[in-house]
This record gives sequence, structure tokens and C-alpha cells, in this order.
Amino acid sequence: MKYLQSLTATQQIGLLFLILFGGLMLVSAGAVFVALRDKEPQNDHGLTKFAADLRAAWVGALVFWLAWVSGAPGATFLFAVFSFLALREFVTLMQTRRADHRSLMLAFFVVLPVQYVLAGARSFDLFTVFIPVYVFLAIPVLSALGGDPLRFLERNAKIQWGVMVCVFGLSHAPALLLLDFPHMHDRGPFLVFFLVIVTVTAQMLETFISNRLRRRPVARMIDRTFGLRAWGLACLGAAIVGGLLFWITPFKLPQAMVMALIAGAAGTLGEFVMTALKRDAGVNYWGNTGQVTGAVGLLDRVAPLCFAAPVFFHSVRWYFQLKS
Repeated sequence: MKYLQSLTATQQIGLLFLILFGGLMLVSAGAVFVALRDKEPQNDHGLTKFAADLRAAWVGALVFWLAWVSGAPGATFLFAVFSFLALREFVTLMQTRRADHRSLMLAFFVVLPVQYVLAGARSFDLFTVFIPVYVFLAIPVLSALGGDPLRFLERNAKIQWGVMVCVFGLSHAPALLLLDFPHMHDRGPFLVFFLVIVTVTAQMLETFISNRLRRRPVARMIDRTFGLRAWGLACLGAAIVGGLLFWITPFKLPQAMVMALIAGAAGTLGEFVMTALKRDAGVNYWGNTGQVTGAVGLLDRVAPLCFAAPVFFHSVRWYFQLKS
């Protein structure tokens, strides 16, 4: 570990990409072998979901590579684009009315860019309260000006929740790039990598374990596979992976495991919550719609990160007492 920590940032990045893409290739090969060997029809759903999570891991790895290549400004812009697409996907599958157009214009063309500008400018005090305070009060005001009281609370809650998840939550991922640790500079990209890896690990382990253990779902009407045992083991697995990656972070081994546990738990619970929202919307995944809306399932892939990123960001910032 001392040798790994003594490597330069460029050498550590190269080693990380070697481990990351090599590991994904091995897992992909193993998944193909299991799919060819396992012909039991009852396992088809689990294998399909695991394959989807594996594709998400590949996408996350490529996104991390693009974020590292483009630097902090490029990564912030990249995540802003993802936020825009995810929010568009969320809104297209939720019922809104003409009176909500002002609020939607505010969300897409004012709130989203301002939130990412605040992140890029390291104005973290305003960054953390801009949406939960100012925007949440502005959205119902604009909707009320539309003069339509029908399902007013429901409509505004949907818009507020979409902004909270797709903009507020996801914007904390590039904000990690700009955290400045005393005596340890340029650790931001490693924190984003750490967050993505432990979040995806927890999600994939929860899916895999729940299909191998005897299922005892905690909310059968929402998700027949989500159980507390599988969730706990998945969080433990994320903590172990986080411990193995502590050398790229400013954390010590116990700190890395705790932070990974927090991120993994938040991400898997976030996925569970988004599943409940999908059930309410009457879809199986965010791209599942009979009409052309532009929804392609992106939100399914980034939903765990939308929940894990703010929890992880504020846990790190609070624990290390970071001002920026």
C-alpha cells in the first residue's frame, strides 16, 4: 500500500484504468459463461437485470475516463448534460399541465445551469441550499401564477422531486472534483472514481445476491427482489471494495470502508425509491413508454448515483471540515 500511495497521480490513474477495465472484462466474460450455462427460465429476469447493471458499470467507467480527460470544467459540463437528459426523462413520464410550463422552464434553463455554475465556482454554501430553499419555494409560486389548481400539490411535488434527484443529487458528483484536502491536492477525480465504483458495486451485489438467496422482500408491491439480507451484504461488499481502494483517496482504511458503506447504502436505497416511483408511473424502467418521449432509461443508470453523491459529498465535507 505504501508503494501504491507513493505513485504519482498519473501512474495511479493508469493503474486504476487497468484494474477497472480489466475487471469489467473478466466480469463480462463470467456473465456470458453463466448465461450460456444457466438455462432455467426463472433466472432469466435476474440475469437480465444483472446484465443491465453490468452495462451501467461500463458506461460509468467510460464517463469517469471522459471526466478525467476533460478536467474539472469538462466533467462539470458533462454531468450537467446528464442532469438535463435525466430530468427530461423524468418529466416526460410524469403528468404535468400547461400551468406547469413556467416551473419547468425555470428548472431546465435557470436552476440547472445555476446549480452547476455554483458547483464550478466552489460556492458550496449557496450550492447546498439553492435548490432545497429558494427553488422549492419558487416552483409552486410560478405554478400558482398559471391559475390551475387541479392536483396542484401533486404536480409541484413531482417537479420538485425531479429537480432534487436529477439536478441537486447528480450535481454533487462533479462537486467532489473541487474539494481541496489539506496536504493532499488533486484528489477530486479519485473521489469521483471511488464513489462510482462503490455505488455500482453495491447495486450489482444487491441484484446478484437477492437472486441467489431465498427472497424475503420488504416491500413486495414495489420490488420483489429487494431484501434486507441482500442489501446488508451488498453494503458490506461495497465497504470491502472501498477499503481496497483507500490508497487513491485521502482516507485511511477504516475511513474508506465507512465512506464506501455510506455511499453503497445510499445508492441502493435510492434505487429502491426510484423503483417505487416507476411503479407509480406505471413503467418498468424510465425508458419504457409507448410513445416517443426521448426517454431511453438513462435515469435507471444514474439513479443510485443521484442519491449516493450528495450523501457522500456532505459526509466527506463534514468529517474533514472542508470549506471548499
